[in-house]
Amino acid sequence: MNSLLVELQTEELPPKALGKLSEAFANTIAKSLTTQHFLTETSKVTTFGAPRRLAVLITAVLEKSPDEAFKQKLVPVRVGLDAEGHATPALIKKMKALGIEADVNDLKRVNDGKNEQLVYEGIRSGVVLAHGLQTALEQAVSSLPIPKVMHYQLADGETTVSFVRPAKHLVALFGADVVPVSVLGLTADRLTSGHRFHTRELLSIKNADGYEAQMQSEGKVMASFAKRREKIVHDVKTMAQAIGGVAIMPEDLIDEVTALTEWPVIYESSFDEEFLSVPQECLILTMQQNQKYFAVQDAEGHLMNRFFLVSQLEAKDGGEAIRSGNARVVRARLADAKFFYDQDRLVTLESRVPGLAHVVYHNKLGTQAERVERVKAIAARVADLIGANREQAVRAAQLAKVDLLTQMVGEFPELQGIMGEYYALHDGEDPIVAQAIREHYQPRYAGDNLPSTPVSIAVALADKLETLSGLFGIGQMPTGDKDPFALRRHALGVLRMILEKGLTVSLTDLVTIGYEALKAVSGITDARTELLAFFEDRLRVIFKEKGYSAQEIDAVLALHPARALEIPARLEAVRTFSAMPQAESLAAANKRIGNILKKSPATVNEVKGDLLQLDAEKALYDALCEIEPKVDASYGKGAYTDVLTQLATLREPVDQFFEDVMVNVDDEALRANRLALLARLHRTMNQVAELSRLAK
Repeated sequence: MNSLLVELQTEELPPKALGKLSEAFANTIAKSLTTQHFLTETSKVTTFGAPRRLAVLITAVLEKSPDEAFKQKLVPVRVGLDAEGHATPALIKKMKALGIEADVNDLKRVNDGKNEQLVYEGIRSGVVLAHGLQTALEQAVSSLPIPKVMHYQLADGETTVSFVRPAKHLVALFGADVVPVSVLGLTADRLTSGHRFHTRELLSIKNADGYEAQMQSEGKVMASFAKRREKIVHDVKTMAQAIGGVAIMPEDLIDEVTALTEWPVIYESSFDEEFLSVPQECLILTMQQNQKYFAVQDAEGHLMNRFFLVSQLEAKDGGEAIRSGNARVVRARLADAKFFYDQDRLVTLESRVPGLAHVVYHNKLGTQAERVERVKAIAARVADLIGANREQAVRAAQLAKVDLLTQMVGEFPELQGIMGEYYALHDGEDPIVAQAIREHYQPRYAGDNLPSTPVSIAVALADKLETLSGLFGIGQMPTGDKDPFALRRHALGVLRMILEKGLTVSLTDLVTIGYEALKAVSGITDARTELLAFFEDRLRVIFKEKGYSAQEIDAVLALHPARALEIPARLEAVRTFSAMPQAESLAAANKRIGNILKKSPATVNEVKGDLLQLDAEKALYDALCEIEPKVDASYGKGAYTDVLTQLATLREPVDQFFEDVMVNVDDEALRANRLALLARLHRTMNQVAELSRLAK
């Protein structure tokens, strides 16, 4: 055994795809070699990914795969042997095609349930690593998740190759020996390129295990994506602390910068303080998106006029030219942002409202202006439901989408809502209204903050309900993993606001409000049932992530609770009930009662005491009469755990009833009375959850 290194050195790979490409390259090679039995239990896979290379190092690799016993089904006996037991031409042809040399008498006869088959049992010789790696390498190259394929010609000027970027060198080493494989017109050797600027000559890799250290010491390349990322994060944070600041480091930006540099070197630079008059969100986004810089805030969260950039050059002058050059570049970018901001404030949000009539929202749902009118109508009614200021909610809804027409949001769509707040405050709008304009998009993603005021919540709910009602109404529901309008995210946002903000609103009422605002639109259908089911599916996701079982969730949602806010308490009650010794028996009885009632004609609601004949049905009736007031009182207070705890006392009379009482007797009056008793019991037992769903 020895270590195996495979490196494919290329032109600069797409930075946003580098992580996936490097993982796929390494994993596919390792998986293929595992399937071919070249790896052992002690084999360890290390992935490398840098701007100009994909590589993998695997330890404890076999030089030759082991021989293995195998069975090969050939043909049915009746096809493979003639009357004298000699091989037929069909059998001879089959064995030749499979490379099997054996006497007919050595073949086994196995009955597969349909025919008696001729089967060859033998030993398959292992293959050398070069053979297995060639297969693995071809699989890895052909199956890479390439975002956009590039076609290029090889040096012969005739052969065209397709890959993510032109490949320059292929290294394949087993220990210190080159493995003779080829791909993309390249034949493996030990030569690769080092850093584009800090090295000139090709680098000769001595052995597989020394690859990472040699690339770093001689090639000025940190081949490990994870280690480069760790270095960037550490150095930027340390340098920010040194100037009394905190670096703003989004995960996506860290990954992208890591994928852009082979030898990360951090430099600090700055911009003119005059630009700090522009909202910091604009400046931060400008630096992040256009220049890949890390902005810095002070301890109070205010933006500083400093930033950090990641280069891959160790400058001889200490980086002064790099610092000043980037300062000049960012100045132009920030000047654009300041210009947009200054120009946008020359026109009020209110005066821009008519312009929404020229912005198409959806070809079947009209313009943004028409959508705003619907959101206003929904916001007014939702505000009444949750106790928010109706006038403020309507005003915020009217202005919430207007910043889409501003230059700043046109340049940076991510700032919609955020710029709306700044412009609203500049125009003298109520701060509550301005805040609602910013927050009505929240939550924008999983884990995002929720709107903070009742007015913001009202507008946020209205915005999401309008989207859901409209798109469901025209049949644009999510299918499978396709959700182009992010409707799952909108639904989860609605539910998070209800659950985490303690809103006692009914989902049915909200969906109806949304539908009524949309129903005048041509082509809209009533999709309230489908939308409520969609919300229930999202509730299942929410509570499954909180640790509740599918059975517990199913039992509660089977009753379609009107108020989502009640569901957590119901689930906790079901969980407590499930742990009780009486639960299994009562759940089974509940399921049995449900089946009986489904098969029976409609029964009278009232149980007649004089028709109760057997002691078991009298005992159940008495127990039910005693417990019903307690259950109803607990249910009315929302004490769902108490409800189910009280129901546990019914176990004995219920079990005795089914032991002693025949329900479907010939006497029609007696049968109807017993069915009425079961129906009354069923209603009492299933107020909190449908307990039959807990039956095993």
